[in-house]
Amino acid sequence: MKIFVAGGTGAIGRPVLDQLLAKGHSVVALTRSQERAQSLAAQGIEPAIADVFDADSVKAAIAYAQPEVVIEQLTALPKTYSRESMAAAGPLNTRIRLEGGANVLAAAQAAGVRRYLRQSVAFWGIPGAGLADEQTPLSVDASPAVAADARLVTEIERRLLESNLEGIALRYGFFYGPGTWFNPDGDVAQQVRQQQFPIVGNGDGLWSWLHIEDAAIATVAAAEQGNPGVYLIADDQPLPVREWLPAFARSLNAPPPPQVAVEDALKLEGGADIIYYQTQMRGASNAKAKRELNFQPRSLEWVVEPAVTHAS
Repeated sequence: MKIFVAGGTGAIGRPVLDQLLAKGHSVVALTRSQERAQSLAAQGIEPAIADVFDADSVKAAIAYAQPEVVIEQLTALPKTYSRESMAAAGPLNTRIRLEGGANVLAAAQAAGVRRYLRQSVAFWGIPGAGLADEQTPLSVDASPAVAADARLVTEIERRLLESNLEGIALRYGFFYGPGTWFNPDGDVAQQVRQQQFPIVGNGDGLWSWLHIEDAAIATVAAAEQGNPGVYLIADDQPLPVREWLPAFARSLNAPPPPQVAVEDALKLEGGADIIYYQTQMRGASNAKAKRELNFQPRSLEWVVEPAVTHAS
C-alpha cells in the first residue's frame, strides 16, 4: 500500500517508517525541512514538504501523494519529562494535535484517502476496578492537567471516528526503548539516578508499558488489517509504580527511589496530577489488539519476575 506518515521524525515515527519499509509499503513522509527531506529520500521514503499549520500546503501534499492510508503521529513533546518542560511544551503540543491534525485529516478526506490512523493515549481511562478497555471513558474529570489532556484526546478521537474515513485511534501505553524518556539514556532514567523520581503514597497507580518497536509493529498491523475504532496498544502486564520504579532503578544501578507521602505531594506544583499517575492510574487491556491485530508485545525489559501479575 501507499502510506502517508505525518509526524515521522519523533520517537514513534521513526520506527513506524522503518517497519513500513520492512513490510514493503510505499511510504511518503511529511516534513518541513529540506535537509530532512534529503535524509528521507536516502532511506527510500518519498518526502512531502509542507507545514502542518498551512492547510493548503498539507492538502496539496496529500493530494499529490494519493495515499491509500494516512498515519498521523503529530506531537511536540519535550526531551525532558518534568512539570516545567511539559507545561512549556503544552501549548504547541495542543496546537499541533488539534490544528495540525485537523489539517491533515481534512486533506486526507479531500484526497479520498481510505483509512486514517492517529496516535492516542492508553493510560487515561477513568479509575476503577480491573483494566480499562476500549469502551472505558477517559478521565475528563481527573486532576487538572490529566483532565485537560483527556478532553483533548477525546475531541481528537471524536473528530476522526465521526469522519467518513476508516478511522483508527491507537491508544498507546507508556513508551520505552530508544529515543524515549524511559530508555537508559533518557530523561526519566537520569531523574531516577538522581533520586528525583519518587514513589508517592502506596504507589498503586498501574502503568501500562509499550516498547517503541512494538508500537510501530502494532501501528503497521492496524494500517494493514485493523477495524475502524479504538485499540489499546500496551504490553501484557500493567504494573504498579511500587514495582516497576524500583526495578527500573536496579536496572540502572541507581539507588532505590525515595518515597513521598500523598500529603507532601499535594503541596507541590501539579501535585494532584502526580498523585493521579502514582496512585490512581488504571491499567489498560490489550485483549482486542491481540485478538484482531495478532499483537504480541514483549515483556517490560527491566522487570524479569514481577511480584504481582495483572491479567490483560
